Order: sequence, then C-alpha cells, then structure tokens
Amino acid sequence: MAIRIVQSKQNARVKELRAALLRPGRGDADSIALEGLHLVEEALRSGLELITIFIAQGHENLLGELNLSNSLEVLAVPAEVLASAVTTESPLPIAALARPINWAWNSLLTPQSLVIVLSGIQDPGNLGTILRSAEAFGATGVICLTGTVSRWNPKAMRASSGSVFRLPTLTTSERKCFEHLQAANIRTLATSSHEAEPLGEHDLTGPVAIFIGAEGSGLAPELAAQCDARITIPCPGPVESLNAAVAASVLLYEASRQRAVQPTSVQQPSKTRRRK
Repeated sequence: MAIRIVQSKQNARVKELRAALLRPGRGDADSIALEGLHLVEEALRSGLELITIFIAQGHENLLGELNLSNSLEVLAVPAEVLASAVTTESPLPIAALARPINWAWNSLLTPQSLVIVLSGIQDPGNLGTILRSAEAFGATGVICLTGTVSRWNPKAMRASSGSVFRLPTLTTSERKCFEHLQAANIRTLATSSHEAEPLGEHDLTGPVAIFIGAEGSGLAPELAAQCDARITIPCPGPVESLNAAVAASVLLYEASRQRAVQPTSVQQPSKTRRRK
C-alpha cells in the first residue's frame, strides 16, 4: 500500500475532509467524513467505499487493523494538520472520506414496513441513538424530514455505532413522505403526550410509520393531523414526556415485541384519524 505524505493544511483532500465535517450533508454530497478507527472499521464492514484514509504520522500501524484495498489513497499527515480538520476535542489519529449509500424508497417501504419518521430532531446524539435502536429492533428504515439534523453529523454517526451505514435512511420533505407512505398503504401514527391513545391499544404488526417530533416541542399539530392516529406511551410517573430517543426506542421495542409474538388480543382502535 502506497502512503503519500502531506504536510499542508491547504491540501485539497484535507480541505475536503474539513468541509465534510463542518457542514455534514451539505456541499459535496458524494462524500462523507469519518473520524476514528471504530467508525472507519464499521464503514468498511458495512460495505461503504472509502475514498481517502488520513493517518497521523507515527500511527501508521493502525492501518494494519483495516482490510484496505491496495488502490486506496492513503495520506500520512502531521498530527496538527489532522487536528485542524477534525471536530473532536481530542483528535483521533485516523479519519477517512467515504461515499455514502443512497437508499431508494423501496428499501424502506416493504409489505412489513416498520419506519420511524423524524421531524425537527436537532440533537445529533438523539438521532444516532434512534438509528441504533431502529436497527436493533428490526426497523426497515428511518425517514428524516427537512429540518432534522444530518445523519452524517459526526456526533450522530458516533452515537449510531455504525447503524447509520446499514439502516436505509432518507431525507425528504413532508409532502413527499406522505405521498410515498400513502402509495405503499402504510398506516401512520403520530406520537403525542396529549389527546392520544395508549400504545398498547394499537396493532404494530402490519406496515406502520411512527412519527416523532422535535425535542421539547414534539410534532407540529398540522403534521400530526395528517396521520391516521395519535399514540402515547403511558408513563405512571410524574414525567410529562420522554426524550425523543428514549420514546423512539420504547416504540420500536413494542413493535418488535408484537411482531415476534403476533398477539391476537391487540385490536385496531375503533376510532382513527384519517387523512383527508
């Protein structure tokens, strides 16, 4: 494997890495930036194509832990040059540029769809946790509505522990989201802490999309009104609502539990909200 030494912070690849980390999901959509050995390993394990590996000089031994193509571009840079590009307070000695997988709608929407739809989630840690829980509990995918933090945010990727590379995920507008869900005959459920039916009253064994709103404010009323029904997670304690990632994880677990046992006692609620 040929390793090229780069000394300048103004190198084109170093600048591309810096831009991808500072503005994830914007600019050049053909590449995403990865920080740290764990994320690089997960990207390789998940089948992503790496474009460039950046290794801090003196840490070239880490390359031996990766199954890298001989044709891959590998740049050895001074630690201070790599630190100038990455976003972590304690820079890790390895980073990479990779090509993201562009998922199609039919990857998410299947006859047994279990989809999480996120509206306005701003905390990248919450997003990454939701992606990790979604993969763990067998979701077919996640839809991020416009205004949700990018899944390529470095903190979101770290929190997902690699799920971001494997779980079909799309970013789209509210209008296109409902168009595709309707066309696929997928039932839509809005989460709410008020005026909603308990989660246990709903059958989650069929194709379903569960909408989760922003931290603090929840789903916008006009968005919830377009869904077939509103559901809530009963909380016997004096807590008014759950963190978005916790709520998503509870909902995903319940859907996974129902799908595993296929209970006959869970019935469709007699009254649901229908789209006009």
